[in-house]
Amino acid sequence: MIMAPHPIIQAIIDFSAGAMGGTACVLSGQPFDTAKVKMQTFPTLYRGFIHCFTSTFRQVGLRGLYKGTSPALIANISENAVLFLSYGLCQDVIRFVSSMEKGAHLSDIQKACAGSLASIFSSMALCPSELVKCRLQAMHEMEASGKIAIGQKSTVWTVVKTVLKTDGPLGFYQGLTSTLVREIPGYFFFFGAYELCRTKFAQYKGTDKDSIGILPLMFSGGFGGACLWLTVYPIDCVKSRIQVYSLAGRQEGFMKTFMGVIRTESFTALYSGLTPTMIRTFPANGALFLAYELSRKFMMDTAGY
Repeated sequence: MIMAPHPIIQAIIDFSAGAMGGTACVLSGQPFDTAKVKMQTFPTLYRGFIHCFTSTFRQVGLRGLYKGTSPALIANISENAVLFLSYGLCQDVIRFVSSMEKGAHLSDIQKACAGSLASIFSSMALCPSELVKCRLQAMHEMEASGKIAIGQKSTVWTVVKTVLKTDGPLGFYQGLTSTLVREIPGYFFFFGAYELCRTKFAQYKGTDKDSIGILPLMFSGGFGGACLWLTVYPIDCVKSRIQVYSLAGRQEGFMKTFMGVIRTESFTALYSGLTPTMIRTFPANGALFLAYELSRKFMMDTAGY
């Protein structure tokens, strides 16, 4: 990967390219993410992905499937901007720890470690906006199940005001522990699988990783996303429950929520919503890395590097 000689310019390019990738990810996969959150938080309401999808469309219309798009955009843009900015910086940390020269080539495993380390910083940016997104996506089910009063306005601003009124600024970080537990191992597999897949395509085509083409690049991004979700999906389910159920009052922490689901609903309940997640992961994460790599290359070329 080509790097700009000035670290500030490189940081701006990585940050901007990450923001472009986050935008592409949301726009290509939001309806599937909405179905995922609904099935995670209310697994007994839906027989499966198709039932959830059609029920939401019938009851609320197409806009119901795009509920939470604004905070999802904020969440993904902020997360991926910080993630890819930190990813570049954390690669330098890995080089320092490994006693390597600045700019030296890293192995796929070393890049996976850099991605895992970078996820700590992106979690801080992601958690508040993802809490708002999850609450908006599951608002209809919260009302239907009687957990909150019917007829509440469900806009980004009303959710933000409710959090500030009931829990204060720290209320936006409900679910932070489960977010960190999800992100740190998840992004090890995400970046590791992405880089490994690109390496294999480059070897097969006899070229470098930056010249494998659009479809192999998108497949590599989708494969990375699939590895992430298969590894950490139960943790994400617990996170969604904590963030949504806290709307009705104080919610238990990560371990108590995790054990409560297993005790009352069985372990399989932690995989509710996996189908739309896996359907979403290839187009969404493919679009994420395509937008990131192309916009990064464009900015590097424009800057003359």
